[in-house]
Amino acid sequence: MPEMPEVQGLVDFLGARLNGLEITQARITAISALKTYDPPIESLVGARVETVARRGKFVDIATDAGTHLVFHLAKAGWLRWYDTLPTTVIKPGRSAIALRVGFADGSGFDLTEAGTKKSLAVSVVREPADVPGIARLGPDPLDPGFTRDTLATLLAGRRTQIKGVLRDQSIVAGIGNAYSDEILHVARLSPYALAATLDADEIDTLYTATIDTLRDAVEAASGRPPAELKDAKRRGMRVHGRQGEACPVCGDVVRSVFFADNSLEYCATCQTGGKVLADRRLSRLLK
Repeated sequence: MPEMPEVQGLVDFLGARLNGLEITQARITAISALKTYDPPIESLVGARVETVARRGKFVDIATDAGTHLVFHLAKAGWLRWYDTLPTTVIKPGRSAIALRVGFADGSGFDLTEAGTKKSLAVSVVREPADVPGIARLGPDPLDPGFTRDTLATLLAGRRTQIKGVLRDQSIVAGIGNAYSDEILHVARLSPYALAATLDADEIDTLYTATIDTLRDAVEAASGRPPAELKDAKRRGMRVHGRQGEACPVCGDVVRSVFFADNSLEYCATCQTGGKVLADRRLSRLLK
């Protein structure tokens, strides 16, 4: 799933190319992806792009018509950029393409979604906050106003696992499964540690790990075309997606805990005092 750094990479890429360009076509080919009906998506045609911004994991393309094209790539969505947009006809239901947008200079992009579980979301709204997912976003960790005390306040009283807190978009915006693994590894914290039990030193460490990890990942994504962002993300991971490989810090093996539709990765030596967390798939098999 694209998270803050990859989404910021997309925003930087699109902003450098689209600002001031007129939208010449906007066509939904997977009706399930379109989450709004007023304004209609056709109202984007003829408008010019004013800004491209990131809001959590959402991309927000604002136009001079007072409308915003907002999309969230979910778990299996992606953006495919073309310097020259193809003219081939897209047949609904027979392509991974959910949305095609074209611009006056002939460029454009498709939003695609792999797999059968369709979660990609496209909205055309008058204000970004009209998108429910944006309206409920917590503070952005890379906002200058996000301080160590901001994080401490967010954690206070939460008797929930820190991994889940970092992933909860209503608490902290933009962090998902991958970067929460990375942040917790850098902070040397167990993903199962309860947020409310972290002491002052652990909050200091978690704050620094959060900011440094995300800034480094955003820097690595900056300037890359969309086709390169996924591979750049994978290459930058220390533990996420690296089950069975050596921890880059201590050399212990990276381990996984599997859930219904995802997994977390961690290093027992660095994060849990050597304790191996139970693999829930294996636990069920042993019952």
